[in-house]
Amino acid sequence: MTRAGGSVIARRRSAEEPADEATVSPAPRPADRAAARPRSATPRLAKFHVPEILFGPGSLPEAAHAAVRLGARRPLLVTDPGLTEAGWPAQLCAHLADAGLRATVWDGVTPNPKDHEIAAGHLTYLDQRCDVIVALGGGSVIDAAKGIALLAGNGGTILDYEGVDRMALPIPPLVMVPSTSGTGADVSQFCIVTDTRRNTKITILGRAMVPDVSVVDPHLLTTMPDWLNASTGLDALTHGIEAYVSRAHNPLTDHHALQAIALVGEHLERTMDHPSEEAARTCMAQAALEAGMAFTNAILGAAHAMSHQVGGLLDLPHGVINGVLLPHVIRFNAEHDPHRFVPIAQALGLPGDIAPDSDAGAAEAAEWAAWEVRRLADELGVPKGLGEIGVTESDVGLLSVMTLADACLSTNPREADQTDVETLFRAAL
Repeated sequence: MTRAGGSVIARRRSAEEPADEATVSPAPRPADRAAARPRSATPRLAKFHVPEILFGPGSLPEAAHAAVRLGARRPLLVTDPGLTEAGWPAQLCAHLADAGLRATVWDGVTPNPKDHEIAAGHLTYLDQRCDVIVALGGGSVIDAAKGIALLAGNGGTILDYEGVDRMALPIPPLVMVPSTSGTGADVSQFCIVTDTRRNTKITILGRAMVPDVSVVDPHLLTTMPDWLNASTGLDALTHGIEAYVSRAHNPLTDHHALQAIALVGEHLERTMDHPSEEAARTCMAQAALEAGMAFTNAILGAAHAMSHQVGGLLDLPHGVINGVLLPHVIRFNAEHDPHRFVPIAQALGLPGDIAPDSDAGAAEAAEWAAWEVRRLADELGVPKGLGEIGVTESDVGLLSVMTLADACLSTNPREADQTDVETLFRAAL
């Protein structure tokens, strides 16, 4: 098994590795393999939505070419002040200019994008008569760009579209350039926005939110601060784990979810210790991308449903909250069926002294996975509990009620009522 960019499902023997002649037997015929395959229910029909993807170091100029192909004349470049200071938007603007495009830059996005920020970005889009939207940034920037596009095509306010498939009309083309390694927003059908009146995050979900093009350049990850690298990396891990156990999973999402889990487990700590190392950054960029492809098609679970509420209440980094909540959610879901967590534990490096073939062994593997997530969070400096980041006992009731309304809870593998969610929040305090 390999975990550094190759498949975690199987490792093909290389040409350099000699075969053991004593153990080689003729390859079985396809009909024999089919006859020996375990019988299972016919898989349900599965769709798999992804944008066009351009991946690799130095791919940033491709965003300009993509915008041209999508018909841009006056693109709106959505970014944030931190990226502006790092110089990436200026580079992209130069590429856009070389392609004959006059971009308008709007960087009025803050972490956990707010409803009023998206309204302001939409006004800029209208005032400058923009057409294609290019987003350069992390999940907050990309979600803001999606929100602006939604309003440009459908009008109203962003809060009108909370829920699933609420938009009726097409939206402008979207080109996404992620600058973090975790959110997966550049390939997802999610748009997460903070409702400042209710102090919560709303989830807007729909196939129309899947961008047209994602340009993933690992070079952009080198300017992330450590806290953002840790936060987004834990977000990617949570995406992979929740997508793998989701009720809506399928063989396509399973493959990408396990790849993402293994890549994060192998490389996230390395990027913290060696932030300029291109190989590790490229693997984390791949992890974020594959986790995004998994969760946008399989959706998520209780950790995200709960995290959205805490993030909306306290305006805290989403991935950090996930890092606190995820071990507790793994244990809760594994009580229902631990076997689904065995491949997750194996992707994270399950030690050989745990044999997960029985119910007891599977439960041990699931517990080890929860422990390993917490160990990684400790290494990254994530607080032990929600109480350390401002959540109090008095918040639990409201947070739990709001969690029940989050779309991500619908695909959690185990049913959870308000009492269950309250218990999880209290365990995480």
